[in-house]
Amino acid sequence: MSKHGLPNRAAAVLTAKHDELASKRVTIGLDGFVDEIVSVVDMRESARRFTRVSTLSAFANRVGQAAGKGTNVELVVTKVKLGGNGPIMANALAAFGVRVTYIGSLGYPTIHPAFSELARRATVHSIAEPGHTDALEFDDGKLMLGKHATLKDVTWQNLKKCVGREKLLESFAASTLVGLQNWTMLPHMSDIWQHVLDEVCPRLPKRANRSIFLDLADPEKRDPRDIRQAVTLVGRFQKYFDTYLGLNEKESLEIGRVLGYDGPTEGESAVKTVAQFIQEVIGISAVVVHPRAYAVAADGKKVTLVRGPFTPKPLISTGAGDHFNAGFCLGKLIGANDETSLQLGVGTSGYYVRTAKSPSAKDLAEFLQSL
Repeated sequence: MSKHGLPNRAAAVLTAKHDELASKRVTIGLDGFVDEIVSVVDMRESARRFTRVSTLSAFANRVGQAAGKGTNVELVVTKVKLGGNGPIMANALAAFGVRVTYIGSLGYPTIHPAFSELARRATVHSIAEPGHTDALEFDDGKLMLGKHATLKDVTWQNLKKCVGREKLLESFAASTLVGLQNWTMLPHMSDIWQHVLDEVCPRLPKRANRSIFLDLADPEKRDPRDIRQAVTLVGRFQKYFDTYLGLNEKESLEIGRVLGYDGPTEGESAVKTVAQFIQEVIGISAVVVHPRAYAVAADGKKVTLVRGPFTPKPLISTGAGDHFNAGFCLGKLIGANDETSLQLGVGTSGYYVRTAKSPSAKDLAEFLQSL
């Protein structure tokens, strides 16, 4: 069938499986951020009106020109929302109607108001205070300014204290999908993965179609030795789960370089090649890479590419990748192949960046049919 019919076919699969979603259980963790979405003022016209700096390159030029002199930059907060790879992904999965358990840094002992919607939609267990991000958004990208000090409290010891190893095992065992996100910003994540592999995974009941989705989240600042250790741990999950590693384009090249990739670095062919390289090194079910305009999945046999409903002027961009991850995982929850799962991923992201809302399953199906 024509590739042009893929959105309609994906919508049809989702519609046919809609009634099954309420029976699907997922467990997601482990980070948590309060995100402030910020516009940078270019020219202020009045107390209420201003024009924004529209591109990241223009902002970079302004900052560069201030070297040796100094400058003043006015920031306008346009929205305060839940943030972090895990909470955004979990909230999006909950919007589809999936039964979600979330474990992470949402505020301790009291959950921060930014996570109230997630707390209504899902079962939540918070083990630490959230981090904070000022997300400066532009038409051509975003600059994430993070405050991460509280994330040092996301540890295996706090997981055992606040959730309990047996409850964690129970949650994993009942879930069709597990997601442990944001390795880069959680300094103890490798240790947590190690304990999960040693103390939880061997006790999981044997069953088919149990998946885990892992997202390293921009590992550029981490030591290459730590990255290699994390990638080794990702590979070990394949013994117990169908394992998927999600990366954006920049992250895929960073991971590829650490693993010895020396192939092309520009264009679609490079994205496909590096995804295939990483998958072959790790030996997991698939490596999924999502640039802004398309997404690919390399599963060891082939590399599948699906184009997305790209928009050059998104209403919001922070969280777009996490919504892609949620849509892709929705596909795996309903037993879809990589191509359909990628289409659900880019569709979910496309809907979100246009509306600043997580779609329901019905919303997503209708959006795909409209393409």
